[in-house]
Amino acid sequence: MMVVMKPDATEDEIRAVVARIESTGARARPARGEEVTVIGAIGDREHIARLELDGSPGVDRVVPILKPYKLASAQIRHGERSVLEISGRKVGGDHFALIAGPCTVESRDQLLTAAHSVNAGGATMLRGGAYKPRTSPYAFHGLGIEGLWLLAEAKAQTGLPVVTELMDVRDLDPVLEVADVLQIGARNMQNFALLRAAGRSGKPILLKRGGGATLEEWLLAAEYVLADGNENVILCERGIRTFERASRHTLDLNGVALARERTHLPVIVDPSHATGKRSLILPVSLAAVAAGAAGLIIEVHPDPDQALSDAAQTVDFAHFTAIAAAVRTVAAVAGGYYSQAL
Repeated sequence: MMVVMKPDATEDEIRAVVARIESTGARARPARGEEVTVIGAIGDREHIARLELDGSPGVDRVVPILKPYKLASAQIRHGERSVLEISGRKVGGDHFALIAGPCTVESRDQLLTAAHSVNAGGATMLRGGAYKPRTSPYAFHGLGIEGLWLLAEAKAQTGLPVVTELMDVRDLDPVLEVADVLQIGARNMQNFALLRAAGRSGKPILLKRGGGATLEEWLLAAEYVLADGNENVILCERGIRTFERASRHTLDLNGVALARERTHLPVIVDPSHATGKRSLILPVSLAAVAAGAAGLIIEVHPDPDQALSDAAQTVDFAHFTAIAAAVRTVAAVAGGYYSQAL
């Protein structure tokens, strides 16, 4: 349930509504917008309904949230989109995020070269895997702790916030020392213990959609993080598995637009994993931004053909710089359109 307060509601009236909600054992989540405060009531629906908050001092109206994902629902923010601030960089709303770097940290020279190059090319954050899930047990799985140290060095040199994947709860503490954003990969989208642990850390979470997950399952996975009190979630569409084999996956542009419509959370796209082909990164990136994506996460390497993981979908620095320039042009146009539409 969502309680919309009047624009002139006082702090005492807001606190009184929060206290009444919590008296039922439910959780109250106030969200303060520019004009009104909206309070989400999460708990037993019957108990909350018996409070009869309609007509209470300061309350404008009470709106049921029918979606199973309550805190992720667009209703909870009363039409306002979440904007995350990450080490001085913003994601969501009118703020476009361009996250770039190698799929996997391979060496100091490789990472630092990539970090400086994507920084110069327009990236707002640096991606890089210290721990890398691979289909084959014989593939390169990352440098582990050493990779985290190198990411910390790259961050110190460039000032770019670091996005890196968390695969195992046992690695949480060392990853937290370096990461500005914890990435939960597609394979772990429904690893609920990992989601809860990551959520409780308070760090922003970049949650990738599982290859076989429905839109609702993806948003419910985000709900696990939100329910533990962490409001800083970025959704990432990275392609779903279909019958098509011409590309690695099928980018679900419907899902991008629908997620943007149904949730207040920023939605970004991973064109690298969605396509698996570097020749497709630019056109798919443009399409994603036109569909309303608030950012992109792109794999970039000094020598893509020699990358130890995902070489076929990795671009070089010149290619990345061209992509960055093109998508920012489209983002400026698309952003204006969506602002007017809302």
